[in-house]
Order: sequence, then structure tokens, then C-alpha cells
Amino acid sequence: MKNILILLIAVISTTSTIISQENKIEKATKDFDKFAYVDTREILLKVVDKGYHSQDIYEKLGDSYYFNADLPSASKWYGLLYDSYGDEIDSEYLFRYAQSLKSLGQYAAADRVMEDLYSVNSSDDRAVFFQSEKNYLDLIEMQSGRFELSDVGINSELSDFAPSFYQGNLVYASNRSNRGITKRIHEWNDQPFLDLYVTGAANESGGKSDRLSKALNSRYHESTAAFTKDGNTVYFTRNNYTKRNYQEDSNGTNLLKMYRSVKVDGQWEVAKELPFNSNEYSVAHPALSPDEGTLYFASDMPGGEGLSDLYQIEIMGDSFGTPVSLGDVINTAGRETFPFIAKNGDMYFSSDGHQGLGGLDVFVVERQEGGTYGEGYNIGEPVNSSMDDFTFIINSTSGIGYFASNREGGKGSDDIYTFRQIEAPIKNCIQTLRGTVRDKDTNEVISDARVVLYDENNNILRETISAVDGKFNLGQVSCTTRYSVRATKETYDPDEKSFITSDEFSANLQLALGLDPQPEIAVGADLNKLLDLNPIYFDLDKSFIRADAEIELQKVIAFMKQYPTYKIDVRSHTDSRNTHAYNIKLSQRRNVSTLAYIIEKGSVSASRLTGRGYGENQLINACADGIECSEEMHQLNRRSEFIIIEK
Repeated sequence: MKNILILLIAVISTTSTIISQENKIEKATKDFDKFAYVDTREILLKVVDKGYHSQDIYEKLGDSYYFNADLPSASKWYGLLYDSYGDEIDSEYLFRYAQSLKSLGQYAAADRVMEDLYSVNSSDDRAVFFQSEKNYLDLIEMQSGRFELSDVGINSELSDFAPSFYQGNLVYASNRSNRGITKRIHEWNDQPFLDLYVTGAANESGGKSDRLSKALNSRYHESTAAFTKDGNTVYFTRNNYTKRNYQEDSNGTNLLKMYRSVKVDGQWEVAKELPFNSNEYSVAHPALSPDEGTLYFASDMPGGEGLSDLYQIEIMGDSFGTPVSLGDVINTAGRETFPFIAKNGDMYFSSDGHQGLGGLDVFVVERQEGGTYGEGYNIGEPVNSSMDDFTFIINSTSGIGYFASNREGGKGSDDIYTFRQIEAPIKNCIQTLRGTVRDKDTNEVISDARVVLYDENNNILRETISAVDGKFNLGQVSCTTRYSVRATKETYDPDEKSFITSDEFSANLQLALGLDPQPEIAVGADLNKLLDLNPIYFDLDKSFIRADAEIELQKVIAFMKQYPTYKIDVRSHTDSRNTHAYNIKLSQRRNVSTLAYIIEKGSVSASRLTGRGYGENQLINACADGIECSEEMHQLNRRSEFIIIEK
């Protein structure tokens, strides 16, 4: 009987404990749905301490840290979720786990999780980007080292971020504790609400910061301000509230809206919300185009690509156009946010959907013709880190700017850093072109060969000399672009290769160029035979240099640079059509065009060139006056010859 009583007490006690934990979980779920992540975490940690575990608990605990930017802590719970329920978890949690692993520098493990994400959901563009850019760490390393960082001396023990330029001063958002007696606490992160502050030109010695304006700051959040150049209009972000009360969407969530205020007689007027705001989704983080005619912002409005997307909208005085997405090249299934448009039109933004070092990384994208934006490029370390890096701004003239980060070593939860740009970031797909020059007969390397890179119009882009080991480096070239490379050296016939680069960012192109040993070059030799030139033809009755002729003339130029003492006589000919007198004049014009091209394009001294036009006096076939010939036969007579007359 005693044993039965003990068993009954144990059952009742266990049942009571289960009910208690279920009640706690229900309370945590309600807190989670209201973004009260700190409360959620405290409740669920107690539940786990009691020995209760589930997929839902791991998800919510991971999220409670993830959405408060504590990615290292989030990785613990996402890791338990991944290990325990790997085949059942949503792809979004795979992505968050990968991001959390990156915050710990565990990039190989993060890449394996991204592989899982791709196998689960191959249409997720974050996974697609990963598959196409598996060498992303190499790309970031290539981009890194272009900025020099320093502290601004204005950071507090809490959160400071969202710097913006304002009349030679710096405006930023902060929830520092010098706000008076009353401190309102936000449930999301258990910290005070944000206000806008202004300080002088920030530097390492710091400076006094004041709240910007009572007309702009409310009892709730204000952040991310964008000012017009005259300083009389400001766009900024604020919680959705009216008459001192929070406003909630249909799910009970308070969202963000954008507001505009105008300065009149030196005072900011009451801010008015922008007409394209909504009570059902957030609109936030404004940025102005250089001409101040376009407003850029982030939103999670319906129809987007992911958690938040970037949009633009036309400003038409007091009215606005219709929001337009920046498209799926920029926007991903993740978060694209905090846009900034530099004076030169470059757009900087933060994203965790594109490949980065962990958390939010800063990306740059060049403004294209027509005002559109294409592919973004990670700006690398030291601006980006394994944590969140965001709200990047830069004066593209001076190269001085600011951004915020929650990286290790800061004073508060988010800190503002200043930087000096020491080298422009890569904003286009590039590759590196290297190669080796060898003797075709012996395969031995050839040093001191002149290697020249040409564009598709045969303009010289750059040149170099092969090293002792025959290697050369022509530097960076653009993707999906036509080039040709030509190697020359005295006593060798040149070698040339034409190619179109691929669309693979940072690919290392390797060219093998082989030079044939050249027999003794005698006076009277024709470069057409020595260089295996294609005939340099002219169109009927024309004397301009055709595109196909340019290629051959570049070979002549290369020869003359390779043999700087040689002199060439250029001989131009026509076909037999038209009169003898006319053809003499036509061939002379062609000769002048040919000589001018070599002198101007090749920087060859005119003293090394002679020439004349021979008209139809030296036909190479039977197509004389009165003889019927095909166009192809006549064209053979419209030619130029290059005869060596002095060595």
C-alpha cells in the first residue's frame, strides 16, 4: 500500500510538472510571437534545465539569440536542433545555423550546412549563391585591406549605430542611458529605446553628443536618418505608434515606419509619416540618391524575395511614386537592409543572404547606366567581420566614412567605427591573367619576352616582361570580355592568343605562349611571310583601316618594337577597276592611312617608315583592265606589303 501511495504521489507530481512546463512553453511562445526574445529565452532555459527538450524549444532558443545578434550563443541551440532533428528542420534554420557557425569562424562547418540547405531547397537563392561562389572566402580576401579603421570615441555601453552625415556633423542612433529619469525598456532585447543624437566631426578623441531634437525623438525607437544636402529635410525610421501608443499589425506585432520632417526657421517641424507606410509591414532605413530625387529603403512588404528587401521610390515634391524592388540580383531570401548611396552613385548595403563572413556583411554595387544596380560585392575585412556589420556610409570624395558593428572588442552591444578608404573596392567581376612564355622547339622558358594585353578593339591595355622563369602577370581583367595577348622577343616569331573570359569571379587564367625560333631576317624580306600575316585588305574604293586589318597591323607594330633598328617600306596596291590615275591616288591614300596607323597606334617613329601607293601597276593575278574577275579575285590586289629595307 505504501509503495502504491508513493507511486501515486510520483505520478501526480510528474503530471503537475508536465503541466507547469507546458504552461511555461505556452507563455514563452506568446512572448516569442511578440518578439519579446529576452523573456522567451529566460522561460525556455528554465524548461530545458528541467530536462524538457523539443524541436520547437531549440528553434525558439536559437532564434531568441539570433535575432538579438548573439550568433555564437545561437549556434549552440541551432546545433542541437541540427543534430537532433536534421532531416525535419526547415531550411531557414539551416541558413541561420550556417550564419551562426560563421560567427565562430567555423567556415568549413558552415559550408557543409549550406550544402544541406541546397539539397533541401535548391531554389533558395542563398544556397544558389553559395553553390556559385564556393570560393567566397578567396573573393573576400581579395577585397580585404582596402579600409583603415579607428574608433570614433562616442560609443556608449549600450547600442550606437546608424551614422549619417549632417551639415559637417554626425547623427546616429543610440539607446545610451542619459535620457532622464524614465527609461523605457524594449522587450526584444531588454534595452532602452533608441533616440537620434548629433555630435561634431567624430574622431578618436570623441566629442559631446546631444539628442537631435525633441520634435524628432519620441518615447519609442528612432534611428537611421537621411538628410538632404541643405540640411532642411530629414527622413528617418520610427516605431509605428500614434498618440503615445504602440500600433500593432494583425499578428500583434509593432512594425517600423518612415517619417519626414522639414526645418522651418531653424526648428524641426512635427514629423509626418510617409504615405507608402503600412500597418501590416515595416518600411525603414531611408537613403537618398545624390540628386535627392529617389528614396531608397528596406521593407518586408508582400511580394519580396526574403525577410527584408531593398526598394526605391521617386520623390515628387510632397508626393511619392510607387515602391519598386531593386530585384533578385540584390535581394535574396535573407535580409537586405540599411542602404546608402554615395555621391558617385555607388550603393552600399548590408546583407546576410549574399556570401559573407557571418551575420550582416557590407556590400557595394556600382550604379549602372539607366540608374539600375547589378551584382553586389562583399567589401571584405576589416569592415566586415564574423558578426553583424551594417549602416555603412562614406564620403566618396574624401574616402572617410563610418559604420556600425557588434564585433568583439567594442565598448557596447553595437559600436560605431570610422574608416579611411585606402584603395577603392572591387565593384565588377574580375579575374587574374597570368601565364608562361616558352620556346616552342625546346619547351624551355623564355625570359625578357614582351607580353602585351589588347582589348577587343586592339588597343593596348597594359604590357609586361616575362621573368627569369618565363612567367608573366598581366593583372586583373574583366569577366565575359574578349582579349588577346601577344608575346614577342628578338630572334623569335611572336605568338598570340585571343579569348573570352568566363563569368567566374576571381578565376586565375593561365596562358601558355610559345615562341618559334626565327631564322635570320634578311633585308628585302616581306613581313607578310615572316609574321604569317593575313592580307591587309581595303574595301572597294575605300582607304580606311578595317577592323580585320587592325589586327594584322598590330602584329607589324609588335615586330617594329621587337626590332627597334629595322626600317620598313610599306607598299599599297589597288585592283584594276577605275582609271590608272585614280588608282594611284587611291593607293596613296591607303598608304598614308597604313603609315598613320602604325605611327599613331604603335608610337613608332616616322623615320623608320617609308611607303608609296602603286595603284594597279603590280597586280598579283590576271585581273587587269578588261578581264572579268570575281570580287574575291579583285580583293587579292587591294593589299599592303611590308618590306624590310634596313636592319
